[in-house]
Amino acid sequence: MANLSVRWEALNLTIALTHRAEVMENPLQTYLLGIIISICGNVLISISLNIQKYAHVRQCQRGSKPYYTSVVWWGGVLLMGVGELGNFAAYGFAPASLIAPLGCVAVIASAFISVIFLKETVRVSDVVGGTLAITGTYVLVTFAPHTSTHITAHLVQFYAVSWHFLLYLAIEIILFCILLFVYKKKNVKHIVVVMLLVALLASLTVISVKAVSGMITESFKGEGHLQLIYPIFYVMLVIMVASCAFQIKFLNQAMKMFDATEVVPINFVFFTASAIVAGIIFYQEFEGLALLNIFMFLFGCLLSFLGVFLIARNRPKAKQQDANIIATDMVPGRRRADKVQPEAKTRMYGSLADKLMCHRAGKTDES
Repeated sequence: MANLSVRWEALNLTIALTHRAEVMENPLQTYLLGIIISICGNVLISISLNIQKYAHVRQCQRGSKPYYTSVVWWGGVLLMGVGELGNFAAYGFAPASLIAPLGCVAVIASAFISVIFLKETVRVSDVVGGTLAITGTYVLVTFAPHTSTHITAHLVQFYAVSWHFLLYLAIEIILFCILLFVYKKKNVKHIVVVMLLVALLASLTVISVKAVSGMITESFKGEGHLQLIYPIFYVMLVIMVASCAFQIKFLNQAMKMFDATEVVPINFVFFTASAIVAGIIFYQEFEGLALLNIFMFLFGCLLSFLGVFLIARNRPKAKQQDANIIATDMVPGRRRADKVQPEAKTRMYGSLADKLMCHRAGKTDES
């Protein structure tokens, strides 16, 4: 038994030393490649969102076929898929604690693309928020960990059984169960409760996405070994798919209960914070980083958070009444409608409601 314990400690030491060697040998070009891929992916996502919004508005104004029959809408969906694929690939080249905050690029780009593409009004808060977010992005990229580990199956297994991650996982499970109980059983529908559920799932998503992306990247390197034959790859793949699915479920529920101007910035802040914590605890990305670098990195994140809040705040809501819409009691034939049969009245008002909704969709700003 003593020999087995000694061998296990020796194996852990060997893996840890190998990990340190891989980190030290990681070239700066790989790190920069991950940043560039992530920024390009987020810009594509912002373009795709504006294309999809344009397709929705156009289809609603025409009042013809559903939006999913539009070629423009499918083009936006395709662009979003390419952008998300870029974000996925970026995790294989750069630290997770850096890739997640770069999501603010999508918010910045979307705010300014909508001004050009959808003729929306640019506000002072958009300019100030964009400036703060860009400054924060520059600061966190400059002071983030400039090394990234070669993710292998053995290394992921080593990280997964480390005591600090097991403790972190236990705390996450307990918090998730408590929040789920409060949300489902106690019927507390507060936005913070819902977004914390999403953030806890996002933490597992970031860990599994980086593991899957890193093992795929390592498998297709010239000098790398095939990592797809190890069970841990498929375990992480299942965790990635499951956590993403439940994230989408809770996000959709949040979008139904709250306005997008609330959900988008809060989700960005919570997701980024959970991703940074996951990167620190599981992948030990801040190991050996100077205190000044850590402080400036967190300061850069704070600037990005503030910029996103300024861009998203006080945007017009879809529920707002447009000033140009004629009141229903002023519509010709309104008084005569009281004398019509209930079935005809329902059809008339239903048609009028559809037109009003389309008119609002063309005039309001969706976040």
